Amino acid sequence: MKIDVAINDFINYCLFEKGLSDKTKESYFNDLTVYREFLNDHGIFDVSDIRDDDIKEFLKSRYQSEKTTTIAHNLTVIKNFHAYLLRVGVVKRDVSQFVERPKLRKSLPKTLSVEDIDVLLDIELKTVFDYRNKAMLELMYGTGLRVSEIVNLTFNDIDMTNCIIRIMGKGSKEREVPLGEYSIYYLKLYLDKREAMLKEKSCDKLFLNNHGQGMTRQGFFKNLKILLKEKGLNTNVSPHTLRHSFATHLLNRGADLRSIQEMLGHSDIATTKIYTHVSNEKVIDDYNKYHPRSHKGDV
Repeated sequence: MKIDVAINDFINYCLFEKGLSDKTKESYFNDLTVYREFLNDHGIFDVSDIRDDDIKEFLKSRYQSEKTTTIAHNLTVIKNFHAYLLRVGVVKRDVSQFVERPKLRKSLPKTLSVEDIDVLLDIELKTVFDYRNKAMLELMYGTGLRVSEIVNLTFNDIDMTNCIIRIMGKGSKEREVPLGEYSIYYLKLYLDKREAMLKEKSCDKLFLNNHGQGMTRQGFFKNLKILLKEKGLNTNVSPHTLRHSFATHLLNRGADLRSIQEMLGHSDIATTKIYTHVSNEKVIDDYNKYHPRSHKGDV
């Protein structure tokens, strides 16, 4: 079977049988198009002529211009493609089976110090937008929500009586996260002002923009950048930094890793364990800074 025909068959399978989104389908198609062009340039036009060395050469060529994470994604798509060809009987062997994935270097998440968080959250409440920004930031830092989760919140997700918030996270998994006193207090202050933001419209989203509609990810990011600049803080901070700071500060104060996993909505605790590395860095830093015999010159 010709490679381009096989790719179209695989994409249709992904779209109609696996139910992948249009965005994922487009990503798969783009990766396989680059793969096909490489193979064609090397005189390979039929899937039965592809060898594992061809895949390795393709990956080697990608290292010159792409990040390791991109190459790892390329290989995942290629492996899915070849596994599909074997499953439907187009080929007799999966030539990608023993091609090793590139080792990904895990980068530690950026966090803000407790002091920087205090500076960021010290917002003078004058306008309704100040009340909204204060409530959103207190809630994000107080619960570790993803920005997509916070902008999609509705009134029904907040339980002030039991001090919890219900989140529909990734993979449609629901979780409950406790609400602290700061979050509840500033949420109530914001809700008293929210009616004025609606501008006689109707919107069930908890946090509104200046048009009386639901706040967007982009809008929240823009407001955060403005606040960081006003406060003289590092502007190379994203909403996700607040989520990382939430987890790291909890861990540094003795919270159980499993509890943090539940609050963050991680399906695998291995994802949460990255925060132990951040915490360990602080332990080493504190040791070097405060122990009287950490440096030989101090003796």
